[in-house]
Amino acid sequence: MAGLSSKEAARRLAQAGPNAMAEKREHAVIRLARHFWAPVPWMLEATIVLQVATGKDIEALMIGALLIFNVALSMFQESRADAALELLKQRLSLSARVRRDGKWVELPAAMLVPGDVVHLSLGVLVPGDVRIVEGSILLDQSRLTGESMPIEAAPGKTAYAGALVRRGEAMALITGTGVSTYYGRAAELVRVAHVESTEIKVVLSLVRNLSIINAVLVIGLVAYAGAIGMRTAQIISLVLTALLSAVPVALPATFTLGAALGARTIALKGVLLTRLSALHEAAMIDVLCVDKTGTLTENKLAVAAVRPLAEGWTEGDVLAFAALCSSAHGQDPVDEAIRTAALATPPQRSLPVVTGFTPFDPTTKRSEVAARDHNQREFRISKGAPAAIASLAPMTPEIAKELESQAGSGCRTLAVAAGPPGKMLFVGLIALNDPPRADSPALLAELRSLGVHPVMVTGDAALTASTVARAIGLDGRVCPPGQVPERVSPDDFAVYAGVFPEEKFRLVKALQSGGHAVGMCGDGANDAPALRQAQMGIAVSTATDVAKTAAGVVLTDPGLGGIVTAIKEGRTVFRRILTYTLGLLINKCVTLVVLGAGLVLTRHAVLTPMLQAMSMLTNDFVSMSRTADRATPSPRPNTWRMDNLAMAAIPLALFKFLFCIGVLAAGWFWLGLNVGQMQTLTFVMLVFAAQAVIYVARERGRMWNSRPILPMMLFSLADIAIVSTFAVGGILMRPLPSTVVITLLLVTAGFALALDQVKVIVLARHPID
Repeated sequence: MAGLSSKEAARRLAQAGPNAMAEKREHAVIRLARHFWAPVPWMLEATIVLQVATGKDIEALMIGALLIFNVALSMFQESRADAALELLKQRLSLSARVRRDGKWVELPAAMLVPGDVVHLSLGVLVPGDVRIVEGSILLDQSRLTGESMPIEAAPGKTAYAGALVRRGEAMALITGTGVSTYYGRAAELVRVAHVESTEIKVVLSLVRNLSIINAVLVIGLVAYAGAIGMRTAQIISLVLTALLSAVPVALPATFTLGAALGARTIALKGVLLTRLSALHEAAMIDVLCVDKTGTLTENKLAVAAVRPLAEGWTEGDVLAFAALCSSAHGQDPVDEAIRTAALATPPQRSLPVVTGFTPFDPTTKRSEVAARDHNQREFRISKGAPAAIASLAPMTPEIAKELESQAGSGCRTLAVAAGPPGKMLFVGLIALNDPPRADSPALLAELRSLGVHPVMVTGDAALTASTVARAIGLDGRVCPPGQVPERVSPDDFAVYAGVFPEEKFRLVKALQSGGHAVGMCGDGANDAPALRQAQMGIAVSTATDVAKTAAGVVLTDPGLGGIVTAIKEGRTVFRRILTYTLGLLINKCVTLVVLGAGLVLTRHAVLTPMLQAMSMLTNDFVSMSRTADRATPSPRPNTWRMDNLAMAAIPLALFKFLFCIGVLAAGWFWLGLNVGQMQTLTFVMLVFAAQAVIYVARERGRMWNSRPILPMMLFSLADIAIVSTFAVGGILMRPLPSTVVITLLLVTAGFALALDQVKVIVLARHPID
């Protein structure tokens, strides 16, 4: 075949595009702007504008610093994840031997076009979807179609881009390139696959609810302030303070930092995150869809059973004679498996001397050896498909029955015949399979103990899949091929066999429509759409670059223990974030109400925008340090139980509010503090009380059940020391007597003990995790 001319190839390249996956990159400016275009930044930005408009330049700078810090932290962690993803995307620049202008030339695979003639040989990756036109090759397509057994591709057969040639040579015609390939269609499904991040939904929900509460209280504050005759400048200052008190500045940064610290922990255990949000989703999955080939199995052929058929023959004899019919070189997985098994099981009889070898021929479906026995008589050995061997040796009813029995095991069976020419006999059968990984049964058991329901999803035949499922303890029904329901429960089927990429994608969506959080584990291009659609997509260490790009979690070490690691760490991070959120709701809601109560009590604003900004700076660093605090992962999948969270926060917030009102009343009526001193007292009180809430909320039981990490305690001590020094020294505020600050600190410690008792009672009635 002459192939295409360079001119015609250039025309087709312009028409069809390069033989590569198009990649859309976000501009750096757009990426930066995206971090400033979200609910939390909006509230901070509005506050900065109001501060500048009223001449509060220092306060505006402080809020701007908070905003920039939040954005910088998010961008830093995002850039680290993107860098890891870029490393995963790196792959060798593929080239192909192609016929152009009547000559064989080496060209980059990206330059291939439909109609090109390419040469395929041992070890080559098929550069596009092709149709074999001459020759025969053995193809490993396990990472593309999920088929664990290699396939023979003779003239007229189709081979997919990315398949590996394990044996033989062939010429093939390119029929599809780029997005038109099987691989490319999977990539297109990846592009359209989307599941909304639970983390994003929670952040938006919290910001929305706090904004509504803030709006109602601000309206009430403004109305009351106007009724008592406050000046416009004082009302604006009050509104700014209320806005700042409602903005959860550290919320996005805390979610990001918590995931980043968790990502670092699991990276040391061979698990890499490509999206930080994947760790939050890992805490919530209750169904894990596991690909069979290369995930639950070794993705490597091995001898499963040997059945001697001739009298006096042992398993070692059958394997040794089969090994003589196996190529000593090359990458034929069948020959490799037989040679490996033969080395482990020595024969009992002497082997003939080989005089000639005929490698496997797809036409005859067998390989043969010419030899001489110990009497120097001519001897032949043949190995291949049982039907092909039956043309050389008689097949008895007993042999036919044995073949039927092995066919039901889901294994690939080869027959071995030996003897003088014309008098050969069946000497044995060899069953081959892709054996389960040794750690698969234990992994599945541990997943069940964590409340995660595993199901197998594979492109392999139902018989093969069910055989593996039984071997690893995955019991249950097998879903008929091509019949994935639109809505399904994890209890309906234990195995989904004969599943194509679109069906894997559809299965994940069907489980999600039933209210399940789905994890998908796989390694092939055919798994990529489902990996992207799932809440937690997991690519194993042998995964293709498409699978790794689509997944949120990549296992860098062999085995599946990383899945359990990711789930446990995800639940640990979730508990820390949940604790932070509970404290956030208590502190933010109380601060807003205290502003109103203080206004009614004193007829003056009891907090200034400057003091509120300082309060945010001091408390948020302690709150963020809690993302590395000790936490015990939940024994079951987590979920955001917002109703229970609210029901727990309300009584705790009420108790804190009563404490704060008591302090303000004591300062105004008993100590006779002036307005400036009341503002300082409110600032110190809110900082101390927020610290108390942080330590009370970190434990579901008594707060002394576990010791906080050292950095968290050091941040707290630093905050208390700085705030006390500023209050007593009158730095940026009116001074308070040291006895008042010390007394307030001791009273707050008593408040923490009382709040801890209330918390235990409340969480017993309204558990939040």
